Amino acid sequence: MSDPTEEAPLHTRITVMQLLPALHSGGVERGTLEIAQALIEQGHRAVVVSNGGPMVAQLTQIGAEHITLPVGEKRLSTLAVIPKLRRLLKQYKIDVLHLRSRLPAWMGYFAWKSLPQAERPGLVTTVHGPYSVNRYSAIMTQGQRVIAVSNMIRDYIAENYPKVDMRRVEVIHRGVDPVAFPYGYKPDSDWRAQFFAEFPQTKGKRLLTLPGRLTRWKGGTTFIDLIEQLVCDYPDIHGVMVGGSDPRRAAFETELRERIAKRGLQEHITLTGTRTDLKEIMAISTLVFSLANEPEAFGRTTLESLSLGVPVVGFDHGGVGEQLDAIFPQGKVPVNNTIQLRSITAALLDHPEAPKQHHPFTLQYMTRRTLAVYQQVINGLREK
Repeated sequence: MSDPTEEAPLHTRITVMQLLPALHSGGVERGTLEIAQALIEQGHRAVVVSNGGPMVAQLTQIGAEHITLPVGEKRLSTLAVIPKLRRLLKQYKIDVLHLRSRLPAWMGYFAWKSLPQAERPGLVTTVHGPYSVNRYSAIMTQGQRVIAVSNMIRDYIAENYPKVDMRRVEVIHRGVDPVAFPYGYKPDSDWRAQFFAEFPQTKGKRLLTLPGRLTRWKGGTTFIDLIEQLVCDYPDIHGVMVGGSDPRRAAFETELRERIAKRGLQEHITLTGTRTDLKEIMAISTLVFSLANEPEAFGRTTLESLSLGVPVVGFDHGGVGEQLDAIFPQGKVPVNNTIQLRSITAALLDHPEAPKQHHPFTLQYMTRRTLAVYQQVINGLREK
């Protein structure tokens, strides 16, 4: 397949409709807003259909339009959304329909398919993660162009959906805005004073930070064990776990706290709970960690840390492994190899190294390539 960045830019004004369940927090939601903003900035029309949420205000503030429909509710009445979507596709004269989640994708696909072929907009799907492999998930591979958010996801599609023509699949990694996450950024003195007043045990320490919700697969127990192994040789380190509990698995936080107490690490590890200042916490950290025991499709937090110039130590799989390959290979750890994890962490504590300042995973690159994919389907490219 040709590189979509070589396609001609979108000269004429187009209208793109994105479908997703709701606009709460999350990577899919953020990506939807980022593409909507890129469209608006280039003079196009951006329409988003979801069941609403706190990010609607942010969406409309940038000039995009939101239509509230229960496209993500798993109940029989959701089928009534299909004819409404069909009408909207015609009413708004949609040029590209972009499907971002499985249930909304089915609703959007049926509405799209019900139109006469000559009236159908271009159809794009994004596979954001390694969904369970079944017919329900297969809808995400039905776009005229299919965006995979990492090489890992491209390989997942190829392995599990062999009937998919891989020439239709475009790898477009998620991106971070270097203006929002500038290399070398440090928070101001007011923030630092407030943070250290709230968590005085962290002051004057080299912070080793594990961001992410407190779920078992994110590697919290591995992180606690690592701090226990290091703290005798490096008494100036302090472990920071940034993230709240999954409401469905709140008992795991209790398990983590008991593990910390049992190891006598109360003065060496802090659980901050949910925070809105993760950027600042990562920026004052010596090292940030990604220890998920299952591969992440991309791993945005890892990229944000690397963009700030903060080294990341992470297991070498999924999107995190791809980022480390490109930006900071010194931080790659064989998956679940705790001996290498300690060794690499100690080496970086003894001899600090910085990530590369320039990397390909930028927001501008991601939006440019996505809009180029829109151009492909608008041009009616149908590679055989």
